[in-house]
Amino acid sequence: MTDRPVESSGTGAAPQWIAPASGPEEMPLLMPTAPVPRVVVRADLLPAVSVVSLLALLGLPIGWVWSRLAPPQQSVLGENGKLTPLLVESYHEFDAIAIFVLLGFAAGLLTSAVLWLVRGRRGPVLLLAGVLGSLLASWLGVRTGASLAAGLYAMPPQAKPGDLIAVAPQVRTYWVLLAQPLAVALGYGIAASWNGLDDLGRRLR
Repeated sequence: MTDRPVESSGTGAAPQWIAPASGPEEMPLLMPTAPVPRVVVRADLLPAVSVVSLLALLGLPIGWVWSRLAPPQQSVLGENGKLTPLLVESYHEFDAIAIFVLLGFAAGLLTSAVLWLVRGRRGPVLLLAGVLGSLLASWLGVRTGASLAAGLYAMPPQAKPGDLIAVAPQVRTYWVLLAQPLAVALGYGIAASWNGLDDLGRRLR
C-alpha cells in the first residue's frame, strides 16, 4: 500500500492518512543493559578494620554476663586437695557451655542486624569483618568470663578437707567460639537473600 490520502465514504469528508504497515525487516531496538555491580574491596577495607576492632570489644560484656549467669560447681575438698563435685553438680559444666553458646548466638544475630543497617558498605567484605570480629569477641569473652568467675568463686584461704567449695565455672571446649560468628553469617545471609538486589541496595540513597 502506498502513502497516499484515501477519502472515507460519504460526502465532504476530509482526506485521511493511513500509516503503512511495518515490514518484517524492521527490528525492535535493544535497550542497553545496566552493568553488573562488582564487589567493592578497597573502599570497604578501612570500615572493615573498624568493624573487627569494635566487635572484638563485645567479648568483654559477654564474658561479664556469662560469669554472673553460669552456676558454680559445689565440690568437696579431699585429703590430697582434689575437688570432687557432688552427684548432680557435674551437670553445671554443660550449663556453663550452653549459656555461653546462647549468649554468643544472640550477640551474633544482633551484630548481623546492625551490620545490615550500614547500607553504604553492604557486601562480602563487611560480612567477613563481622565474622572475624565475632570470633575474636568469643575468644575474649571466654577468657574474660573465666577470669571474672574465678574472682567471684575464689578458694577459701582456710579450707580444710571435707569442706564444701564452690568451684568457678569454666568453658572447657573451644567449639563455643563458633556460635557467634555462625550467627553473624546466618543473619547477614538471610538478609541478603531476602533483599534480592545485585548490589544489596547499597547504591539506593
